[in-house]
Amino acid sequence: MLLASGFRLSVRSLMSRVVAVKGSYGQDVVEGLSQAPRSIPTYYLYDDYGSELFEQICIQPEYYPTRTERQILRRAAPEIASITKTRSLVELGSGSSSKTRLLLDGMVSYWEEQPVYYVPIDVSAGILERSAMALLDSYPTLTVQGLVATYELALADLPPVPDRLVAFLGSTLGNIPPHECDHFFAQVAEALAVGEYFLIGVDLQKDIAILEAAYNDQAGVSAAFNLNILNHLNRRFGGTFIPAQFRHYAPYNPTAHQIEIYVTSDREQTVTLGALSLSLHLSAGEKILTEVSRKFQVSELRSQLASLGFMTQGVWTDSQDWYAVMLLQKN
Repeated sequence: MLLASGFRLSVRSLMSRVVAVKGSYGQDVVEGLSQAPRSIPTYYLYDDYGSELFEQICIQPEYYPTRTERQILRRAAPEIASITKTRSLVELGSGSSSKTRLLLDGMVSYWEEQPVYYVPIDVSAGILERSAMALLDSYPTLTVQGLVATYELALADLPPVPDRLVAFLGSTLGNIPPHECDHFFAQVAEALAVGEYFLIGVDLQKDIAILEAAYNDQAGVSAAFNLNILNHLNRRFGGTFIPAQFRHYAPYNPTAHQIEIYVTSDREQTVTLGALSLSLHLSAGEKILTEVSRKFQVSELRSQLASLGFMTQGVWTDSQDWYAVMLLQKN
């Protein structure tokens, strides 16, 4: 479905294909909520309002990943542009594209007056279109070809732009469970030609207090973001969730090296999703997993990627080694 089209902008939605990939409409929700322990697929966090809330999370004082990654990219972007010599940036989970500007600055400077291309990919059409229009105002040599899609759908249907760098920033890799990570990397490898590049931002293992504070900010934005997933399910599937009867819970699991984010029922209650013919009886204190955020070691990730055909071309970290940006090339 074509959502927007112009001389320098096109936006296509692939979300109608989710049914073909995941089975009947909402089947992934039914499966997640019917299993033990219960879960909700993470991408339901990112309706338009959820995407706006996540942007607010990124500026909370406790949430270090965004500002730390931005500091690294500000320093590394010219070097990344020089190493890759890429003319096309494909960004998985583009959001507001705020950090994208640092990479585009490097690309535009390297290519001077020649055209450069940006392919933002996000499940939120609203934030994708708004950020695309803002970028076009800032970069006169830029063409934007956006995709409203999940990563899986987008990687299988990328537009034919030259010399690609696929960027996966914001420590979003941590949201992918270990058993799915190799499959995701294989999808990226299949989408890229030999010699093209993959850039990832990853949060590193550190003190538990720092990690837990980042996902439990005092302003309550993380809680609002997490609980909004229930509003999204209500709206999409005729649900009866009452978010005020749930609470946000985000502890660190030191064994799995990951933050685990839940909505927790604060009472015994029954909830229905009418459009999915689903009824849930929840006990007081029962948890529903909405997201994980894994924390990495660079050496282990480098080895994993090498085994899948990616050669590390550069690693940049901050002064505290809290975060890393890794540049890889497909062999």
